[in-house]
Amino acid sequence: MFITKLLQWLRAAPGIAAFGLLLVSASACSVAAQVDYQSVKADVAFSEVAALPVRQPDARIAYGGDALQFGLLWLPSGSGGVTGADSRPPVVVLIHGGCWLNTYGIDHTFALSTALAQAGYAVWSLEYRRTGDAGGGWPGTFNDIMAGVRHLQNLHGHALDTDRFVIAGHSAGGHLALLAGRDTPAAAAVLGLAAISDITAYAAGSNSCETATTLFMGGTPQERSDAYQAGNPSAHQAHANTVLLHGAADTVVPVNQSLMIGARTLFVEDGGHFDWVHPGTRSFRVLLSTLQSVLPL
Repeated sequence: MFITKLLQWLRAAPGIAAFGLLLVSASACSVAAQVDYQSVKADVAFSEVAALPVRQPDARIAYGGDALQFGLLWLPSGSGGVTGADSRPPVVVLIHGGCWLNTYGIDHTFALSTALAQAGYAVWSLEYRRTGDAGGGWPGTFNDIMAGVRHLQNLHGHALDTDRFVIAGHSAGGHLALLAGRDTPAAAAVLGLAAISDITAYAAGSNSCETATTLFMGGTPQERSDAYQAGNPSAHQAHANTVLLHGAADTVVPVNQSLMIGARTLFVEDGGHFDWVHPGTRSFRVLLSTLQSVLPL
């Protein structure tokens, strides 16, 4: 009863969101029920991911002044309130994809965040301004990501090991993760999940996500060569521990995007584009195994 009344007060209190204060969910105060993700065949559809059951985040925390500059925090199931260095979980800084468009928000990666938390990791999942949002597009979107990554160091009060973290991103979020990793050497690793590693080459494609590249960048590579140079992960030295994970059946981000100088590549046979954000797939199990190798619990 006390928790319910507290939540009601927090939701009703004026100015809470504006000052970026913590909104605590019931799952942070008690052991959350496990979500069971059944095994599925490869190459799942986006609609299958969107229909998955999820656990709601434990906190929503602003990292900037815009309404879209916030992160959602998932704590490992049952870890709410634990203290002591030995029990602090390492962190996955997660960047969702969606062709950089504001049509696709953070919610479609809730299942991935849920599953990673159930595996023992804290997840700091970033929302950000995208194409179609005031201030979104290049370079505003990337500036948001860097602000969100840096804000991780302000989360000490949540019993996280903020010194042990990886940056992981899916699809267009993978593009942003590769760039963020370049500027964040303290990260243990950077994981690109079906990541767009060469934005100049990607802009030459014809599928709906590829054609969204020029909207994000504000023009073609010929029109904005300096911007593409700055925003192209393949044009810069990769983080020292960069791993690109790619499904061989991906039709959204071609497999040639999985090759990048300085990065290791892992392929999943028959894996599709959205398999990385569906916890019931073989691709997710490969992701979890990779994560455990670069950031052991």
